[in-house]
Amino acid sequence: QVQLVESGGGLVQAGGSLRLSCTASGGTFSMYVVGWFRQAVGKEREFVGVFGRNDYNKHYADSVKGRFTLSRDNAENTVYLQMNSLKSEDTAVYYCAAGQTFPSTSPASYAYWGQGTQVTVSA
Repeated sequence: QVQLVESGGGLVQAGGSLRLSCTASGGTFSMYVVGWFRQAVGKEREFVGVFGRNDYNKHYADSVKGRFTLSRDNAENTVYLQMNSLKSEDTAVYYCAAGQTFPSTSPASYAYWGQGTQVTVSA
């Protein structure tokens, strides 16, 4: 069984930055496609970005392209989501997820999910 834990969320002003972390246990991230999703109050879960088994395979949602960056540290079995130039519409609970299909923007393609970390951006 794979367990995922997100961290790094918080409250920031618009234009600020945060780096979210997702650490896996019970599995190795290099063997999985890793996706990031977010869910705001009153909205469905939304695709943010996906990281393939190779570090050069990345795909981002148009809403975050150029502002968010995916990276990973295989030695620490951790995936990161660097978020820059944050906007109020980025406010949501952010989740990491692991699956086997690249590139997938659908939550249904991911078998394992973290508990989420809250990101709040104030104007």
